[in-house]
Amino acid sequence: MNNPELELAWTIIETTGANLFLTGKAGTGKTTFLKNLRKHTSKRMVVLAPTGIAAINAEGVTIHSFFQLPLSPYIPGTTFNHGENKYQKFNKVKRDILRTLDLLVIDEISMVRADLLDAVDSVMRSYRDYGKPFGGVQLLLIGDLQQLSPVIKDNEWELLKSVYDTPYFFSSKALAQASYHTVELKTVYRQQDVSFISLLNKIREKKADETTLAELNKRYIPGFTPSKDSNYIRLTTHNYQAQSVNDHELALLQSEEHTYTAEVEGVFPETSYPADKQLVLKQGAQVMFIKNDLEKRFFNGMIGEVVSLDSNSIVVKSKENGEAFSLEKAEWANCKYTIDNETKEIKETVEGVFRQYPLRLAWAITIHKSQGLTFDHAIIDISHSFAHGQAYVALSRCRTLEGIILSAPLQREAIIADSVVDTFVGNIDKYTPSEATVSMLQQKYMVQVLDELFDFIHLQSSFNMLLRTIDEHFYHKYPKLLAEYKRVGTKFSELIDVSRKFKIQYTRLAGNCIENAVLEERVRKAAAYFSIKLSEFDILCGKTKVTTDNKQLKKQFNDRFTTFVDELSLKIGLFKHERSNEVRFSVADLLSTKAKILLGKNEPETKHTKKAKTPKPPKIPTREVSYNMYIGGMSIEQIANERKLTYGTIFSHLLGYVESGEIDAWQLIPQEHAEKLQEYFKSGHRPKSLAEINESLDITMPYSEISLYMRINDIHMSSDQ
Repeated sequence: MNNPELELAWTIIETTGANLFLTGKAGTGKTTFLKNLRKHTSKRMVVLAPTGIAAINAEGVTIHSFFQLPLSPYIPGTTFNHGENKYQKFNKVKRDILRTLDLLVIDEISMVRADLLDAVDSVMRSYRDYGKPFGGVQLLLIGDLQQLSPVIKDNEWELLKSVYDTPYFFSSKALAQASYHTVELKTVYRQQDVSFISLLNKIREKKADETTLAELNKRYIPGFTPSKDSNYIRLTTHNYQAQSVNDHELALLQSEEHTYTAEVEGVFPETSYPADKQLVLKQGAQVMFIKNDLEKRFFNGMIGEVVSLDSNSIVVKSKENGEAFSLEKAEWANCKYTIDNETKEIKETVEGVFRQYPLRLAWAITIHKSQGLTFDHAIIDISHSFAHGQAYVALSRCRTLEGIILSAPLQREAIIADSVVDTFVGNIDKYTPSEATVSMLQQKYMVQVLDELFDFIHLQSSFNMLLRTIDEHFYHKYPKLLAEYKRVGTKFSELIDVSRKFKIQYTRLAGNCIENAVLEERVRKAAAYFSIKLSEFDILCGKTKVTTDNKQLKKQFNDRFTTFVDELSLKIGLFKHERSNEVRFSVADLLSTKAKILLGKNEPETKHTKKAKTPKPPKIPTREVSYNMYIGGMSIEQIANERKLTYGTIFSHLLGYVESGEIDAWQLIPQEHAEKLQEYFKSGHRPKSLAEINESLDITMPYSEISLYMRINDIHMSSDQ
């Protein structure tokens, strides 16, 4: 798909170190870009979001949980929680992630407050480079400022307004120091009608005139009542409105009420629950799927109707195409980021699992919950709009203007504007980089990486701190060691002088693509040269042994010695890698090698290198536990009883292994049930639902078995009305 804005965003993130704000109207592909970035980027990245639901949708974690931040406002320059340090006591895994991170992604940035972004900056500086905004890590901020705004209480703003001009992320003090570029996605994929897109743009940009309002208000139909078989959903501004509609409609149904309780395993905060803990349904209830189906039978946001249900299964018919699905409980994972012990890559580790049917009552939902969804038909009430962007979000959920019904005429007052946001958005194009700018950024990035590789000033500073400790406290006890340190320390002048001269060369070569081969050769030779020069420091560290009864002094020495050794080992390891003739120089390769060295892989073999600890075995995924028990000879019922889970949940675990070919599908259907189903369909029956099949049989069997049997034999439901 040819999309110059998406290509530009990819180039900036993948080939430069520049910070990027990726924005665009609803339906322009921001989420798709993030998904593709996950799959194909060469950089070590972490994805964060401001809320639990947003984090799950982005397949990341919340900003607060990742950085262990308190929920209170943050004032730049202050400590967290009134001086307590509990919020910054990260374990080794978290510290390693922060030290080796290349790219920090924050989704739904429009909802992130300025003070929260500054809190992130404070933590990143503590574990990275204190002199650089966000510790020198590249930022990718994704979101649309014309949609959801940050939540801030009056008392919080009273505290923050003396520091910040606005609560929005772009007022962050750290971001003001970190130059960033902007790419606005232009192509709308959700809507195809040019005139409808034009109307939405006018609402978004607060340019709706009388003609615009009149055109939209043609969709106001007083007393409109959708037919039972239609897929209309009502969008409301407040939670209580949606709840009231859903409770009322559910009460009108005469069928039996069923309650489904979610299963929560491990750590999963209640505030991040992706579905109702107690899901109450009746036959005939209108529901919305809240998760994409792996088999692509349904998708997040699709409207359906419950056609039958029991304690183990729910059958829902799509209001889009009439197809019926037998559902099992779906799984959502609460993840945290860890380091893979083998590959040393950043990976997501499951801390907890939430299992529930992927449904929510959906005669009505709030505009807030509709964020990111797409509907064919919606009844929209924005007469009580109270926040910037609400009207635009609600109207832009629909694919077509014809799919919208307004429950009240749209008034200009409902289109709430924020002049601060409008001004910022109006200047976005000024920050979009040109082709020449991108080329400059690529060159700058290459030079920046080489600067870090061939910089010895920081290493000298660490050495001098160690030398000072020996000179002040151990001169009388280890005079020969002190003399050796002073002698070797004089070598830094030569190292720094040569590196400065080499900088002139690689800076020139980095800007000339034709001479990349020359640059590669120069880097290889420089790495070999500096490796020899650093070997003397390495030997000195290897024979450095001091003792003292002073605990404070011992700690000071060990801290400074370890700091220098770690930095020296990194330099030696990188030079060893780059001087190899088998290595083609690239920024991506250098970053990957740096991360592996920092994490203990490919560490140079020196006497002072610490032995790595034996990693703990990884936690076995829940579906793999069920699979192992099944192939060990246990039945589905036995596994369910043993694990205290439902039959349907275990069945869904095993279905994944059917798809991969590790379990024969027929093994999951008891022979008696298979024979009954075979007889039923041979008789020429054309059922409209799974419930109809069950009612026709003289035995009751789980809908999941019936559904699997039909899939194996490619049997379809009747669509006759």
